[in-house]
Amino acid sequence: MHTEKETIETSPGFIVVAETLADIAAREALLDRAMGPKRRKKSSEKLRRGRRPSEGLALIARYSDGAVTGTVRLWDVRLSEGGPAALLLGPLAVDPSAKGAGIGSALMRQAIAEAARLGHRAILLVGDAPYYARFGFTAEKTGQLSMPGPYERDRFLALELVPGALDGARGVLKAAGRKLGASARKSGSTFGKGDAGAESTGVSFARPTGRLAL
Repeated sequence: MHTEKETIETSPGFIVVAETLADIAAREALLDRAMGPKRRKKSSEKLRRGRRPSEGLALIARYSDGAVTGTVRLWDVRLSEGGPAALLLGPLAVDPSAKGAGIGSALMRQAIAEAARLGHRAILLVGDAPYYARFGFTAEKTGQLSMPGPYERDRFLALELVPGALDGARGVLKAAGRKLGASARKSGSTFGKGDAGAESTGVSFARPTGRLAL
């Protein structure tokens, strides 16, 4: 059984840690403030609704005073019905007041490292190509893949954690993650009380320049 370390990465002024149930309210408030109510209508949300994040891949950035200042989560998907497994990253967000502090980069690098360590083969996301290129994401192998709803083709990016993992990949992404409990499904939220487990839940932030993964 995998046991996460409480503190995953440190950086001046903040730490990156696994989400906890105590972070739910702060994360939701931050996401609403940063992205607004339309965040739940994004194509990515269709793959997250009614699911839990991939095990061990829900992280937050926290200031030394305990305040949540950033979040990233990764979700299990299939590359078409019955296709190979992959991860969908998002949302990635950092509080606007913390812009330029390296929080988004720290979250991304730790998320990628953890995904690789846990044996995942590829990560996909919808986000700003110039920003995510620094982490190795490109649109090179997403041409035959698509999201289940409207999205901008040039923002649909992927990173292979195993070389060749996306060779020949095609089709519409399908949700494949662990399902939420009945109480959370009834609320219509991917962030309800049923979203517990070892990783629990976290926070996210504003999208000031369109960089962030949805």
